[in-house]
Amino acid sequence: MAWLRRNITLRYGIPMVLLVTGGSFGLREFAQIRYDYQKLHRKMDPALEAKFEKNTTLESEYEKIQNSTFDDWKNIRGPRPWEDSISVQAQQKEALSSKSS
Repeated sequence: MAWLRRNITLRYGIPMVLLVTGGSFGLREFAQIRYDYQKLHRKMDPALEAKFEKNTTLESEYEKIQNSTFDDWKNIRGPRPWEDSISVQAQQKEALSSKSS
């Protein structure tokens, strides 16, 4: 029995492995309780809930896009994070008005 007390693997390794595996199972159970609680007590705005209840299919959205025309569509660049959006929009309006004139 003395060699069991002196063995480093049995003295430190086995408790560490038990702690890690037991901790992962315990953490999983606590996380599941948290998610179950959130599922029971979740509340949603009625207007938003009505939008989710509306049945929108991929086919109906495709038909909307198919019926629209993209001939007059223009790709307009948005402002970069370091640019001022108001000045970029003013420059784009000037460029569009000068092209159409």
